[in-house]
Amino acid sequence: MSRSELGKAGEKLACGALKKKGCRIIDKNYRCRYGEIDIIATHRGSIIFIEVRSKSGNSFGSPEESVTAQKRQKLVSTALDYLDKHPDAPPDWRIDFVAIEFDPSGKKATRIDIIENAIE
Repeated sequence: MSRSELGKAGEKLACGALKKKGCRIIDKNYRCRYGEIDIIATHRGSIIFIEVRSKSGNSFGSPEESVTAQKRQKLVSTALDYLDKHPDAPPDWRIDFVAIEFDPSGKKATRIDIIENAIE
């Protein structure tokens, strides 16, 4: 499975996990000049910007460890851009990560963790 296929599979699984938690998906793959946010959802009056990280195998650390300081800053800037362009969005917001690990074949998820408030 290619990296892009793994990423798409991870985003689909992340959407399912978020919906099970009661989140409503309102946008996917939001792009602006600062970067991209994989999923945007609402839950209990808050807007949630979600970065999905998918990996197969256990080399090079966990999915959540792959989010660099630079990526974190881009996520914040992209979230602020979204909020600026959507003044009707809820005022409360946060950035979550969804970490997904697949078996070495990339066909079966072995772990799906939602990490709330991943960037303070």
